[in-house]
Amino acid sequence: MAWIDTKGLEEAEGELKEHFRRVTDPQTGELDNIMSIHSAHPPGLGAHFELYKAVMRGTPTLRKLEREMIGVVVSVENGCHY
Repeated sequence: MAWIDTKGLEEAEGELKEHFRRVTDPQTGELDNIMSIHSAHPPGLGAHFELYKAVMRGTPTLRKLEREMIGVVVSVENGCHY
């Protein structure tokens, strides 16, 4: 859990609410902690999401599953629990 004061889905307004709508998991309706950390700076959330989309969709020779597995391996190597 973040040590940063964050806002949740129910507290979001304006630009933040729109960004949260875009990054909320459509299957579960949940917002990842990594995205809610950006609630203090909505433009940063927008930039983070655009970067994520570019990385996850920008390599047509890799399937999404392969990209996710690469992310997991990199996180483990970096000692990241995410």
